[in-house]
Amino acid sequence: MIEELHVLFRVGAAEYALPARQVSQMESFAGVTRIPGAAPHVAGIVQVRGRVVPVIDLRVKFGLEATPATQDSRLVVTQIGDRQVALLVDGAREVIRLSPENVRPPPPMVVVQSRGIVRAIAQIGSRVVMLVDADGLVGEETLDGA
Repeated sequence: MIEELHVLFRVGAAEYALPARQVSQMESFAGVTRIPGAAPHVAGIVQVRGRVVPVIDLRVKFGLEATPATQDSRLVVTQIGDRQVALLVDGAREVIRLSPENVRPPPPMVVVQSRGIVRAIAQIGSRVVMLVDADGLVGEETLDGA
């Protein structure tokens, strides 16, 4: 594994990272259009560069209480195949280069509890960052109707 750029984001008190190659852009969060009957973690839809994109609220997806958006709230727009999906996070401002010696497999309990979403753990100084995969975060059930 070679060094790879990752986009860091925060949900609750935890930090997560996605490979930068899976992130097409980051946007300030200005609200969504709600979708009737959508799963609780599907916040709604937004327009990003002329395309309608579904928004996944990662607080709800991760079992945390939904909270009102703040100035720090961001949409991390991911590219999954030919589809774009926006991830609503509490904050995202940092891009870092992770080297292989900082990345470890997650403990078995983390794999089970996260239902495979967490693919690795990175140690950056005193910080612990969970590396996630966009495919695992979004899931096929969200993409079918989006």
